[in-house]
Amino acid sequence: MSAPRLISGLSAIASGHDALICDVWGVIHDGARHHPAAAEALLRFKERYGPVVLLTNAPRVPAEVAAQCASYGLPPGCYDAIVSSGGAARDELARRSAAKTLPLYYIGPDRDLPMIEGLDIRRSGIAEAEVALAIGLVDDMTETPADYADVLAAMKARGLTMLCANPDLVVHRGSRLLYCAGSLARAYEALGGEVIYYGKPHLPVYRAALAAAAAAAQAAGRPSPQKPLAVGDGLLTDVRGANAAGLDVLFVADGVHGEETRPYTAEHLADLFARFGASAGSACARLTW
Repeated sequence: MSAPRLISGLSAIASGHDALICDVWGVIHDGARHHPAAAEALLRFKERYGPVVLLTNAPRVPAEVAAQCASYGLPPGCYDAIVSSGGAARDELARRSAAKTLPLYYIGPDRDLPMIEGLDIRRSGIAEAEVALAIGLVDDMTETPADYADVLAAMKARGLTMLCANPDLVVHRGSRLLYCAGSLARAYEALGGEVIYYGKPHLPVYRAALAAAAAAAQAAGRPSPQKPLAVGDGLLTDVRGANAAGLDVLFVADGVHGEETRPYTAEHLADLFARFGASAGSACARLTW
């Protein structure tokens, strides 16, 4: 697998692209505060070259993602649209509950319950549920997937399908590495359970992001993007998903893979990419202009 080009910032390659599909957590914020240099890079790209769409595996609808980013200090003017796995999962739940009340087994913290508000859904136990929704761990600061072994076994015995609203395995919150819903989904699949994923690296969410970029370009009087660039720090999600979607990729090394990216050389990154079956044309230590 070829080695990526190490660049100092987005400006080195921006002129070759007309849209940006950018990851959120780990690239533009760390779950506690936004990265000002990343916000500046997004704004400059948006002003000079084309639309910026934030594509996130957050298990929340886009409006909630926007509010969360704003609470971390991210200027709303540095992007045009947000596409989220939570929004895609909610669309599926709306479809399933359109004709009748849907009994749902919910796995996640109460703070994320707004994702199902307004839908004809009744939270139920495993024995009565028709489907399970995995938003994340109830207490991701203290729990691991091992704490859910009995729950997952009971779901498998019922033959419940799990809808995974966040395919990420882990995420940084400040300096801590926490488990996400994707880790629960992987454990459930290991038991033989069925999982339907919403978000990266799966193609439908990239199609939605590209459609959002086209709409933003049209609104700005620009032609539909033909050379979008994907930016992300997750090799299994951001990079492999962009590879499958046929997008050029800028890998951000200072993110979820942490020490795995050291030493920060093109040769080492090429070896790391090969381990994950991923590829990126360019890499930067962190997203800057």
